[in-house]
Amino acid sequence: MSDVVEPGFVRVRLDLAYDGKDFSGWAKQTARRTVQGEIEDALRTVTRSSRTYDLTVAGRTDAGVHARGQVAHVDLPAEVWAEHAEKLLRRLAGRMAPDVRVWRAAEAPAGFNARFSALWRRYAYRVADRPGGVDPLVRGHVLWHDRPLDVAAMNAAAARMTGEHDFAAYCKKREGATTIRTLQKLRWVRDEASGIITGTVQADAFCHNMVRALVGAMLFVGDGRRPDPWPAEVLAAGVRDPGVHVVRPHGLTLEEVAYPADELLAARAVEARNVRTLPGAGCC
Repeated sequence: MSDVVEPGFVRVRLDLAYDGKDFSGWAKQTARRTVQGEIEDALRTVTRSSRTYDLTVAGRTDAGVHARGQVAHVDLPAEVWAEHAEKLLRRLAGRMAPDVRVWRAAEAPAGFNARFSALWRRYAYRVADRPGGVDPLVRGHVLWHDRPLDVAAMNAAAARMTGEHDFAAYCKKREGATTIRTLQKLRWVRDEASGIITGTVQADAFCHNMVRALVGAMLFVGDGRRPDPWPAEVLAAGVRDPGVHVVRPHGLTLEEVAYPADELLAARAVEARNVRTLPGAGCC
């Protein structure tokens, strides 16, 4: 996952989208269909290569989660890129199933790393609370909540959650990984015409299950089962709370990944690799 491209190779940025319904997440697995596996197989086929070129992604999405603004990079031999660059998108579209698409493929600027150079990731979670359920035409991307939701109460709870915190209470812990994140936006808006409530969740990075756990806590506030200070109290406690429900993945979509100016990409990648601690926290 180096930021230095090997001699003779070109780093290519890929902008892509997918419907997560039939994928077992992003990361390739043996005998399971994944987004990474699908794209890497297609790249190998259309470039007539004897080896697989590994992708590095901005954010690994779980099984069932969608993306319209995902970003990845791949290092290709310079001669392979030169031969196939012009027709790569069309050939990939012809090779892959219609639930995944690469929209853009371009040589990345120096220092670019799809994962570590990112400034932030923005997700949207869509939920509907109409008594009759979800519009059948969007059912694969919207969660139905069977109780009325108070958006004002959800936003009151959300306002207490933004900023830099240890989100251990909302993450599935991974060995050696920090759970300190900066939550930049958490906001809910109801579209009266469609009845869909969209939660925007933006952070510099997310840990495993963080977005869906946050959404689950907000829904419990919205339907009155918990008071609006409760999600922040769980956050402050710093341990997983059995009352926090991780909602289903199909309502979640990765909408956008942002990067700094080209000259700041390498510095951002170095910064993102540093293990963070909160002010005043001990080292051990």
